[in-house]
Amino acid sequence: MNRIDVLSVPVSDQQRAKEFYLKMGLHIVVEAPFQGDQLWIQMGFPKGETTITLVTWFPKMPAGSLQAAVINTDDIAGDIKKLTANGIEVGKIDDTPWGKFASIEDPDGNTWSLNQKNA
Repeated sequence: MNRIDVLSVPVSDQQRAKEFYLKMGLHIVVEAPFQGDQLWIQMGFPKGETTITLVTWFPKMPAGSLQAAVINTDDIAGDIKKLTANGIEVGKIDDTPWGKFASIEDPDGNTWSLNQKNA
């Protein structure tokens, strides 16, 4: 095994979620028909290999149930400034012995944690 390739993010409205994640700086990898009237929307981070897909079809993964997935950053303060400029609310920076963290919540309540590791 090598790495996580795709992480499913449970959302209630794929288009609304896509717009949010575009504001976060992700890009569209694939947007295509999937399983009848569903869409496969896969998005990637600017510097990352792992992608996310915006899902509505897993009954055991209701919208908003993804909590505290960690996004690595080299410049947490700079990223927070960009996110805030794009209208995304970011929590305060929590400085821990193992790095700095700040939380982001998408429109469905899925939470992400920006993390800048200590040098």
